Formats: sequence, C-alpha cells, structure tokens
Amino acid sequence: MIVETRSYPRAGLIGNPSDGYFGKTISFLFSNFRASVTLWESPELEILPNVRDGSVFKGLSHLAHDVRTYGYYGGIRLLKATAMKFYDYCAENHIKLDDRNFTLRYESSIPHGVGLGGSSAIVKAALDAICEFYGVAIPKPLQPNLMLSVEKDELAISAGLQDRVIQVYGGVVYMDFNKELMQKKGYGRYENLDPALLPPLYLAYDARLSEPSDVFHNNIRDRFNRGEPEVVEAMRFWADLTDQARDALLKGEREKLSALMNANFDRRRKIYKISDRNIAMVETARKLGASAKFTGSGGAIVGTYPDEEVYERLRKAFAAAEIVVLKPQIVATE
Repeated sequence: MIVETRSYPRAGLIGNPSDGYFGKTISFLFSNFRASVTLWESPELEILPNVRDGSVFKGLSHLAHDVRTYGYYGGIRLLKATAMKFYDYCAENHIKLDDRNFTLRYESSIPHGVGLGGSSAIVKAALDAICEFYGVAIPKPLQPNLMLSVEKDELAISAGLQDRVIQVYGGVVYMDFNKELMQKKGYGRYENLDPALLPPLYLAYDARLSEPSDVFHNNIRDRFNRGEPEVVEAMRFWADLTDQARDALLKGEREKLSALMNANFDRRRKIYKISDRNIAMVETARKLGASAKFTGSGGAIVGTYPDEEVYERLRKAFAAAEIVVLKPQIVATE
C-alpha cells in the first residue's frame, strides 16, 4: 500500500497578523508550490530525511547556509510530532489502530520562512497520509487544532490556527476566532468564500528574508497578553478590516480590497519592528500601482493590481531585485 498526499502554502489576505488574539482574518490556499508526503507499509516505522535534514556538509560555509535557511532542526521533527499527536488523538478517542508500520518520506517546494505556512503544510500532508494509512477520519473542524498542537504543544513553536484552517478547508476562507466561541467549542467560525469574488492578485517573496514566525510574533503576543492598549486596539482594527473586506467581496465591490489591504499593513508597521528590505518590497509595489501587505510574518507580500501593465511593471522591478513574483493559483475548496 502506497499513500501519496500533498498540501499547499497559504497567504493571509487581510486581518490579524496571527490568529491567537481572538480576531478575524481571510486567507487563501494556492498551488504554485506544495508539500508532499509518500508513505508505504514497512517492517519498522521509519521517517526518511529530506535535504533540509542533512548533517553532512561541504564545509563551514555550507553548514552556515543550511542553518540560516532551515534552522537547526529541519523537517523530521514535524513528522515525528505529527505521528505522536495522531497516536495521542486515537488513544484519547478510543480508536484502535492495527499493528502495521510505515516508512514516510516528505518533500517541499514551498519557500522556507517567508510567511507562507510551509511547516504547517508539511504537517497537513503527513497527517493526511497517516490517517489514510490507518483508516482514521478526523472531523474537519478538529483537524486544524490537532495540526496546531503538533507545533505549539509538542515542539513549543509559537503558532496559530489560521494556517491550519485554510490548509484543511482550502480555497478562500473567512475565519472568526471569537473568544466565546473558541472557549466553548475549541474552534472558530470558518466560512468558505467564492474565489471568483477576488480581484486579480499577485504574490512576491524574497527568500533572503527568511525568519521563523515565532521570532517575529513573540513580542507582540507578550504585549497583547499584558493588555497594552496600542496592540489590543490594533487587533480590533484588523478584525474590523476583515469584516469590511468580506462584505465588499460579497457585494462585488472588489476595488475596495486594495485600500483595506494597504491599511492592514500601515497599522502593522506602527507596532512591529519591520526590516528595511521588507518595507521596501511593500513600498515598491505601491509606487508601481499595486496594493501590498505581508502574507504572514514577512518575506512575502500579497496585493491587488488593476491591470496586466501594472503586473508586468511589478514583475520587472522585483526581478531586478531578485524577488520572485507570481500569480497565485487558488486551490479548490476541500
């Protein structure tokens, strides 16, 4: 038995920079890159390393480049933690597993550390493969929570539900992480929106700006937890922007999204410490006639553009700066 699964990157279209603040956001899933897992039955349980899990290097410069790109731990820890949380879920829900073992191999073309949800995509593909292998069906609203627990509980990585929700539901999703609802059910209200409602979108990323999302968010989370007015008010502001964006899209007023996305980043710039190169990406796009905001923690931006002439200007300007520009191909709703 061979199982093959895949998952995709996501971009935060509008809303909170993260979703651990009981706020709101809209995200979309796109297929220009992917994480994939291949799993087959074997005598022993084995997780095979990927290039990002290497421990043999040509020299110190090669080692340094690898660490700066992938960190010290690579992707195997994500797969181990996914298998562990799957096992715990089955034990807690009295699901009996047979005694078969498997070998698992993963690959990912998702740019690393630029705010596209690459690590959670690996977790999603691995969880889907293990579930299929053992014939276990996890209810859809609970899957994002289980995926989050892989990184947050098992690996102590700061993360939120946004990435996991969109990777489970696909397409374009409006998410409301209302505090009362979260405390009562353990998950928020997730509404799929028709991708056809969206205006033309571009996405640009600079692989040289790679940085773990927990590094970017930790200070803000601490300030929010302390009740710092500037941060608390910003979270309310972003939640309101999300509702405005949803209403505009449902009414067919797509042109309003551009101004809302710009406002999203402008408020973020007031409370976050953002590198000059990240800011330059946003400002360059705006000078060329497009809107722009981060897709996640930085390193990649997303925005709207009015016509192909503007997109071509974007492509040429960013190519000269070694920044990749693409038109995201939105994945169908799961």
